[in-house]
Amino acid sequence: MPTPEQRDYAADDVRWGVLMSSAQAGNEADYRQLLSELSTVVNRYLVSRFGGYEFTEDCVQEVLIAVHEARHTYDPRKQFRPWLFAIVRHKTIDAIRRQKARENQQAQHCLAEEPSVSDASLYAEVSGGRLIAALSPAHREAITLTKILGYTAAEAASRLEISESAMKVRIHRAIARLRKLMEKEAL
Repeated sequence: MPTPEQRDYAADDVRWGVLMSSAQAGNEADYRQLLSELSTVVNRYLVSRFGGYEFTEDCVQEVLIAVHEARHTYDPRKQFRPWLFAIVRHKTIDAIRRQKARENQQAQHCLAEEPSVSDASLYAEVSGGRLIAALSPAHREAITLTKILGYTAAEAASRLEISESAMKVRIHRAIARLRKLMEKEAL
């Protein structure tokens, strides 16, 4: 025997299928009712899956636009929910990809605004800046990117367009050089 939730699920599916069939036949009132119900359901679904992400409202709107554009593809002989949630899935994936692209773009923008690795003021702010300034430019870049700015060796290597192993060698040699410089200062 189906639970009340399962009956609601089945009833929604049937009702939405009927509303979409009616909308396909040109009934605007049924179409507005369908979009209103779908808006609520899709919003609840996205919030439950992804929390309060900023793109939830935009994603709901994109889903509704996609439903509108694809309404002619709905087959009334089939269940409505699988058709709807295929659209939801694709639009959500698109929104997540755009969100990640925006984040990457913002990160790139921030990187572009960072002071250059050769900027003397950067070293002056860092404890031991005098020691870092005594390193070769390659070693200075390696230390600045990884130890001061917090990049991983792979990220720093990518930024300098060298291999990760070459970056690790630079870091190792730079640290060894800094130790020697510190020992000299201590004497």
